[in-house]
Amino acid sequence: MLNIVLYEPEIPPNTGNIGRLCHAAGLRLHLIEPLGFSLDEKSLRRAGLDYWNELDVSIWKSFDAWRQSVPAEANVYFLTTKNQKAYWDQTFSEGDCLVFGPETRGLPESLLQVYEPFCLTIPQIQGRSLNLATSVGIVAYEGLRQLNWQNK
Repeated sequence: MLNIVLYEPEIPPNTGNIGRLCHAAGLRLHLIEPLGFSLDEKSLRRAGLDYWNELDVSIWKSFDAWRQSVPAEANVYFLTTKNQKAYWDQTFSEGDCLVFGPETRGLPESLLQVYEPFCLTIPQIQGRSLNLATSVGIVAYEGLRQLNWQNK
């Protein structure tokens, strides 16, 4: 299994689409607070998350709290437009974590500097970046392909 980590996600429908992807592919979803939306039942329904109780999801108070929970053998990769190493050049393993930043600003420079050797990008023409849910889908399914994931 791969882990999808959303660092301070801001847009509920993106998180809803990513949650749907995680549910369909058997991925674990981690949300690092603060969130840009409420997780009450009405808000979840509005965001398309009416199946929230079926997800393998954890909510973390901070990046540090989440990071301390990651097993030592798991690789943690940070997706950013501010790097040149393509995600397809990385070999993924079971239990790896794919960290994505908030929609409007991406991951903080402080994290990117500390974890620079573990930063990956989705190559694209300069300009606007891809939608968060699209980006998660692209990288997650490459990881699943490498792991010879079978639809169960």
